[in-house]
Amino acid sequence: MNNYSKGFLFFICAVSAMGGLLFGYDWVVIGGAKPFYELYFGISHSPVMQGVAMTTALIGCLVGAMVAGAAADRYGRKPLLMASAVLFTVSAIATGLFNDFTMFNIARFIGGMGIGVASALAPMYIAEVSPADIRGRMVSLNQMTIVLGILSAQIVNMLLARDTSVVESQTWNVEMGWRWMFWAETLPAALFLLMSFFIPESPVFVKLKAERGKLETKRQEAGLSELFQSKYAKVLLLGLIIAVFQQWCGTNVIFNYAQEIFVGAGFDVDGMFINIVITGIANVVFTIVALYTIEKWGRRTLMLLGAGGLGLIYLTLGTCYFMEVKGLLMVVLVVAAISVYAMTLGPVTWTLLAEIFPNRVRGIAMATCTFALWVGCCTLTFSFPSMNAALGSSGTFWIYSAICVCAFIFLMRNCPETKGKSLEELEKELVK
Repeated sequence: MNNYSKGFLFFICAVSAMGGLLFGYDWVVIGGAKPFYELYFGISHSPVMQGVAMTTALIGCLVGAMVAGAAADRYGRKPLLMASAVLFTVSAIATGLFNDFTMFNIARFIGGMGIGVASALAPMYIAEVSPADIRGRMVSLNQMTIVLGILSAQIVNMLLARDTSVVESQTWNVEMGWRWMFWAETLPAALFLLMSFFIPESPVFVKLKAERGKLETKRQEAGLSELFQSKYAKVLLLGLIIAVFQQWCGTNVIFNYAQEIFVGAGFDVDGMFINIVITGIANVVFTIVALYTIEKWGRRTLMLLGAGGLGLIYLTLGTCYFMEVKGLLMVVLVVAAISVYAMTLGPVTWTLLAEIFPNRVRGIAMATCTFALWVGCCTLTFSFPSMNAALGSSGTFWIYSAICVCAFIFLMRNCPETKGKSLEELEKELVK
């Protein structure tokens, strides 16, 4: 597919994966800033406004993901990656700059669009430039940068949040601390923009553009009407389900609502921040494990391991909440859940989505599945507080366990093995 040297291949994949780093940081940083900007904007007693602040970026993700598909097929993968870098940079500066709650949310929406574009384009671009024998590992590099971004946000939040028992420190947190949490993203965002000038266009897009150029009456980009043809139905359904399941497996609520989870498990604020960083470290370590297992064990095996393992862990976690177990055991179970997710569903979902679709519709298909993934993220984020209030933590995690069991059965019947096969070979096998 290409003649890139291994060194240059790693460089262009690493640059593309910087979108994942910013994706992870931007997605998680708001959790640490949340207690302070809520006081600053006077919404600490308004659940509706709190929900708006937490979900504005997710709405931006939905918009960014859908725009990315058609735009990437029309203009190419590289310009869209550059556009996401601009969105991240603008959002990082503006979110911490504004003193008005409406403008704060507009800035968060812009950052969400950057996440939506990067999450759709980065794994697809990496898959298209990588040879089959290391494609899974290269695409997993994107997930590696996502979890590094998450860990970076957790560490920055912990270091910037000063002792809340001291009045002066609390005042600084409310006035300036949360701003610096967002501003810290500016440097990597600007670096991503600079380095994106030095990567080539995807060879798949170049080939498709050349082929379409020979047919003057034919549109250059594939649309939704083409994607929804019957021949793509099976593979599209598979992509949509694994995309939504990656969110509805429940692990991401631990990142978005870590404060509530650890406080509910009996930890104070200081212990809560430390445990959040511990989960971030586990996320990184087991994503590294995924880099070495995805080509050896295969995508199908890891997806089944993730669904089955999380189903068992959530069953245990829910039972512990029901029995009012507190302390170290709860941290161990949460870390175990994140570890299983990090080496299975986290990276493998993006790898499969980047592999299973034909070249002709990969851009719009990847965007559609990413849109579905962010719909799953939005509904998960919205539903967790209500489920937790109505069913308690025990019932909530039992429901996530049941979802994982259902997904295990579906994957057992429908998930193909894609390791070691070229994108063209996969197209012949999966689209008939």
